Amino acid sequence: MTDHITVAGVAVDTRHFIGGERVASAGTFTDTSPIDGSVLGEIARGGPAEAEAAVGAAKAAFPAWAATSRAERARILHAIADGVEKRIEELAIVETHDNGALLRSHRRGVMPRVAHNFRFFADWLLTLDHEDFETRGHTNHVSWDPAGPSVLITPWNAPLMLATWKVAPALAAGNTVVLKPAEWSPLTASLLADIAADAGLPAGVLNVVQGLGAEIGDALTSHPDVRRISFTGSVPTAKRIAGSAAAHLTPLSLELGGKSPLLVFADADLDLAVDLAVEQYDNAGQVCLAATRILVEESIADEFTRRFVEKASRLKQGDPRDEATDLGPNIHPRQLEKIDGFVQRAKAAGARAVIGGHREDGQYYAPTLLTDVAQDSEIVQEEVFGPVLTLQTFATEEEAVRLANDTRFGLAATLATGDHERAERVTAQLVAGTVWVNCFFVRDLQAPFGGSRHSGVGREGGTWSFDFYCDLKNTVTAPNGWKNHG
Repeated sequence: MTDHITVAGVAVDTRHFIGGERVASAGTFTDTSPIDGSVLGEIARGGPAEAEAAVGAAKAAFPAWAATSRAERARILHAIADGVEKRIEELAIVETHDNGALLRSHRRGVMPRVAHNFRFFADWLLTLDHEDFETRGHTNHVSWDPAGPSVLITPWNAPLMLATWKVAPALAAGNTVVLKPAEWSPLTASLLADIAADAGLPAGVLNVVQGLGAEIGDALTSHPDVRRISFTGSVPTAKRIAGSAAAHLTPLSLELGGKSPLLVFADADLDLAVDLAVEQYDNAGQVCLAATRILVEESIADEFTRRFVEKASRLKQGDPRDEATDLGPNIHPRQLEKIDGFVQRAKAAGARAVIGGHREDGQYYAPTLLTDVAQDSEIVQEEVFGPVLTLQTFATEEEAVRLANDTRFGLAATLATGDHERAERVTAQLVAGTVWVNCFFVRDLQAPFGGSRHSGVGREGGTWSFDFYCDLKNTVTAPNGWKNHG
C-alpha cells in the first residue's frame, strides 16, 4: 500500500497514527466515494496488534497529560481549533468525497463547528468548578480527575464533527484517546491527527487506528487498560461493546440513533411545520436525530401533505459538490440496499409512496414519504437511516403522545404548535433526550445530549461530558485539624 492518497488535491495519510508516529498494517481495506463509487484508496487495516499498540501509547502518555495544567490543555485545544480553521476547505472537500454529504454544508457549518467543539471544551475546562459546601462543619470539595485512556468509536454520517464531540472533551478532561473512525469514512480522522500534532499535542495523547468493525473494535473495547468507551452507532454494535466492556466494568457512553417523531397540531404554523418536515431529508436522511415519523392532526393532514409534496418535490438531488444540490448520495451500496429493503417491504405490506419509494442511479435514493402505515409495522418501528419518512394522523393530543412514544427509541422529538400551554403539556410527556418546539437541530454544546431507552446511555455536552470522562472526587476536610509547625 502507499502511505498517502490524494483526494481532490489533498494529501491524506492512509496509515494509523500511534504514539505520534505513522504506522502501517500488513492488510488494507478499500475506501470508496459514494458520489460515484470510485476508489479513494487503500487504508491501513488494523487488528489486535494495532489496538494493543494504540492503547499502550495512550497509557504511556496519560500520566504527563493528566498532570498538564488546565490552562496548557486549553491552549493546545485552541491551537487545534486554529489548525482546523486553516484547513476548512481541505477538510470539507475530503469529507464530501468520503461520505457524500454536501460540500456547502461542510464549508459553512460542519467544519467551523469542528473548530468550535475544541474551543468550547477548552473554555469550559477553565470554568469547570463546583462550589464547596459544608457538612456539620466539614468542607466538601468536588474535583474532576482525569480517568485514563479512552476509546472513542465514531460513525460515518458526520465523521469529523461527531468524532470531535468526543475527542475535544476527552482531551480537555486530561484523558488520552484512541479514536477508531468508521471504515466507510475514515479520512478526516487521519487529517485531524496531523492537525493535532502540528498544534503541539504530545505524542500518544491522540491515537487514530483504522479497521473493520469487530476485527479491531473488540480488542479496543475489551482492553483492561481502557478507562472510558464512547460509541455512536447501532444498537446491536452497542450491545457487543457493552459485553466487551463488562469484563472490566469500563464505563460507557452510548448514542444509538432513534426513530423520532414530528408532531404537527392543527394550531401550528403550517408553513413552518412543512419546512420542519422537509428538513428531515438533510444529509440524505442520514441523521440520528431526524424526525422520520411525521404525526399530523387529522383535520389538517390533507393540506399538510399537499404542501409537503409541493416543497419536497423542489429538492435537487445530485452531486454533493454542486452548490445547488440539496440531497447527496447515501454512504454505501450496503446502506442503499438496506434502505430500499425497508421501503419495498413496507409497500408490500400496504404502504403507499406519496413521493419517492425507489432508488435512483448510483448510490442515490429518492426522497420518500410513505402513508397508510401501521403503528406496529417495521417501517414505523425501526431506524431506516435514509431519506424515508412516514406520515400518520391522530385525532387527539393523547393519541399524538401515545403514537410518539410507541417505539423502543427515545432520542429526540419535534413539536409544531401555536399553543404554548399545549407545548408544555406534550413535551412533559414525550420520552426523548431532546425536544424541539417549532424548530429543529438547534444544538448548544452546554446542553446535555443523548437518548432514552434504546437510543443510548449517558449524556454528552458541557459538564456532563466532564462527568463522564473524569473520575469525580469529593474531598471532605475536618475543621480545626491542622497543626502549626511555626
